[in-house]
Amino acid sequence: MSVYTLNLRIFWFLVVSVLGVLLLLHHFLLRGSDERSDGCSDQGTGSVSLIKYVLAFALCYFFIRYCSSQPQTYKRGLHAAAGKPTGPKRELLEEHFQRHVRLSPHVLGHSKAHVAKLVSELVRVGRADVLSESSLAFRGDFIQIGSSYEEHKVGSPDCFDVLVPLRLPRGLKLEPCCHDNNRGGAPLVTLETSRKEEWPRRHKSFTDTYLCLNGSPGVYRFGPDSVMRWFYCTSQRCLSAVRYPFEQRCLLGLSLIEGQRVQLHLTPRSDYVCCHISMGVRLIPALPLGDSVFLVPSSGAQRSKDLWMIYFPKQEQKLLGWLKAKLPSSSCHLKCLQLLKEVRDLGGQTLDQRAAAEWKEVLSSYVLKTAWLRHLLSTPSEAWDEHHIMDRMEDLLRFLREGLQSRSLRHLLLGGDKGLLPESVALPKVIKETVPSNLWAEFSAEALDLVAARLSYSWTHLPRLIRLGRPQRTALGRGLHCKHLDAE
Repeated sequence: MSVYTLNLRIFWFLVVSVLGVLLLLHHFLLRGSDERSDGCSDQGTGSVSLIKYVLAFALCYFFIRYCSSQPQTYKRGLHAAAGKPTGPKRELLEEHFQRHVRLSPHVLGHSKAHVAKLVSELVRVGRADVLSESSLAFRGDFIQIGSSYEEHKVGSPDCFDVLVPLRLPRGLKLEPCCHDNNRGGAPLVTLETSRKEEWPRRHKSFTDTYLCLNGSPGVYRFGPDSVMRWFYCTSQRCLSAVRYPFEQRCLLGLSLIEGQRVQLHLTPRSDYVCCHISMGVRLIPALPLGDSVFLVPSSGAQRSKDLWMIYFPKQEQKLLGWLKAKLPSSSCHLKCLQLLKEVRDLGGQTLDQRAAAEWKEVLSSYVLKTAWLRHLLSTPSEAWDEHHIMDRMEDLLRFLREGLQSRSLRHLLLGGDKGLLPESVALPKVIKETVPSNLWAEFSAEALDLVAARLSYSWTHLPRLIRLGRPQRTALGRGLHCKHLDAE
């Protein structure tokens, strides 16, 4: 819908002209009535009155024209005084970033080191704890993934994601099949045996525990629920073997949350875990697919369909390393992604529970990271200098709004976007030939439109949202005073 804007210059000119004509008519009518009443007219007095009227009109006209042609800074001052939002300023964003978004490198480094030491011991024990050749086992390594390891974590360094690759029994061959009902949506697959596969028939115990018939004669499907139960029990047994040396420094616990997530809890006893931060480590069982691509159990309603989600940890880390070497040393690309997450978090703090959940799903961290990477790969390197941070934030938000309005955000790796990805990022052939995935395919048009409008509102009113949110926190990830922080 087009909006009509009033031209003040023409408007006031017309008002003054109309009033002038009316007053002139009034003057001549009054003069005529005076002539009829006494039969004579006072020409001198009439001329003086006319000159007064003309001077009064001229003064009014020039005054109104002066007021309507004030500089733009004056108008912005009036709008600000009237409470009209003018958007965030760089000084405000910088201050908020330093106080509430940026994590302490010291605290994050100590936390990552402690998590890596504990997980490495747990995986080492799990690799040695092999019952037979026809059972699952730890492969012996682990992969640290997520924002804590990619330097764009916000909030607090209290949550870490670790992929634990598994080794399938020798001789068992599983074929990934794209999930038809989600074609074009999230990257989901099923793992099935071939029709002529004899291995499930020869290993009845493993088949009864982990495999189920797919409806087709002789075809079995490998489901994530049984793998998650086995993984939780094995992790519990491995944790018991390494608990003693670590519990001198922190309390350890392991839980299976809603049957979908294995969470390792670390509660510190001393300053070894810096600043007494309680941490949670999400242990994710992963099946290798080839070329450092993994399959992990899906979550939510998709679990009942025996679906697996595709992860690209090595490719994403290699791509971020390639971009870091290409961008200038004073690049603001990581800060932009952190501030984009902060806009998301502040914008959803006043929503009700249902709306907040949908807001967080549409603008999930992976969605924001995908949009950020796409825009980063299609923008010249010099444009990401620190001096252009406000322009890049505006571009990122515009890119997201346009994607929400077009109902499309393509997965960066699934389907192999050859126009953006460098040749150094290798992908399996089955991934390159997959139909490109739209990360917003499962959401309705109404939900995406609401999120787009809310996103614009959050950016425009960000100063007010900053004042409302997190007033009690001064430095995330710092907690109690640590003797090492003074050296930062």
